[in-house]
Amino acid sequence: MKVVVLGGGPGGYVCAIRAAQLGADVTVIEKERMGGTCLNVGCIPTKVLLHTTEIYKTIKEESKELGIKVDNIDIDWTALQKRKESIVNQLIGGVETLLKSNNITKISGQGKFISDKEIRVTLSNGKREIIKFDKAVIATGSEPTIIPLEGVDLDGVITSNEALSLKEIPESMCIIGGGVIGSEFACVYSSLGTNVTIIEMLPEILTTMDEDIVNILKNQLIQSGVDIYTKTKVDSIQQYKDKLVVSTSSQGSKQSFVVEKVLLAAGRRPATKNLGLEDIGIKVDRGAIVVDRRTMETSVKNIYAIGDCNGGTLLAHVASAEGIVAAENIMGKVSKIKLNPTPYAVYTKPELAAVGITEKEARKQGYEVRVGKFPLYANGKSLIMGELNGIVKFVVDAKTDEILGIHMAGPRATDLIAEGALALRLEATVEEIITTIHAHPTVGEAFHEAAHAVHRSAIHLPR
Repeated sequence: MKVVVLGGGPGGYVCAIRAAQLGADVTVIEKERMGGTCLNVGCIPTKVLLHTTEIYKTIKEESKELGIKVDNIDIDWTALQKRKESIVNQLIGGVETLLKSNNITKISGQGKFISDKEIRVTLSNGKREIIKFDKAVIATGSEPTIIPLEGVDLDGVITSNEALSLKEIPESMCIIGGGVIGSEFACVYSSLGTNVTIIEMLPEILTTMDEDIVNILKNQLIQSGVDIYTKTKVDSIQQYKDKLVVSTSSQGSKQSFVVEKVLLAAGRRPATKNLGLEDIGIKVDRGAIVVDRRTMETSVKNIYAIGDCNGGTLLAHVASAEGIVAAENIMGKVSKIKLNPTPYAVYTKPELAAVGITEKEARKQGYEVRVGKFPLYANGKSLIMGELNGIVKFVVDAKTDEILGIHMAGPRATDLIAEGALALRLEATVEEIITTIHAHPTVGEAFHEAAHAVHRSAIHLPR
């Protein structure tokens, strides 16, 4: 079985490896570097910057309280950029090694379907090569959304790609979009001393997450000096001397912001152009490839699409899971994906993480809802870490005691949510969490106490 994977991101390379494990002859076509958006200009480099700036801010603002004497602390931006590139390169090298160890062929070039059995690859030297296949997997990912706005082509207007590698730390920045990308970059640059303004058209930032945890982050951002304007529309961006003027309107009033940089963080869109999809009959809906959500197969038999390009949940870990499902179905195994326990993570400070549905969604769906909350100021490990601004929240079906959603804000939330994801995957009840012993002292104890709080039996909360 000859399988071709178009795209070498976290969906594509995982799919390729799983198919090779099952005996396929696999070729991966990648036009840039292996690892896709996540590894090159997304998850990994962003978290490198977030990690350093969090440490920097902690030492700068809390060193005396922590018992550390520090003089003249400063950021070495050049060194940080080098570290970021070093980590990215190391991980890319790891992916390359994995492909070689699984006898997967890698071709560098731009692929385009010319039939339902052939892809034409334009190589970096301009030459073309035809690759024949039995099965193909499209894993071309996504790209930043460029909103149709006057002035988006001006110097100083950047996307998240450029925001990772600015030559200097800007004095001021306006971030258009208060989603995950906008919130994370607001944390990075506000920690570095940049005057940051977030403009969000919707009523709140991070609208897909539970409002209790979002409010904790929002208040923390405001305390850090970030100005947040919701229900606000950006009308235009204009040049003013060596700065940019962002003109906005909100409920009849107008306001302008003069800044050095404007970051477009209004989300991402499937990268499906110039792949020859329509030419061979692959159905596309608003730029996203339509697939059977069970098998990941497209409207053309034997061609599959995984990850961001199919317009589902735009997360690297979902792309990887879909890649495994596609590979196993290609190789004759009955495999399907269960998306309900998909964890969401925002690497701000405090970190936000969630799995399942929010309290508002649960009530909208008609559940009789019971909620349990536990604040991190009552958790010993959080007190030791000096991170008391957080909460763990359970959303539960009162009739069955089944957990519907878990929402967290605080230190290590993005790691701890794995327990929540497993709980939802196993359709666990609150009682099953309560009767599971959690180690002490850990932030995870707050998870345990929040479960107790559902039944009004939290030990470390006063009545």
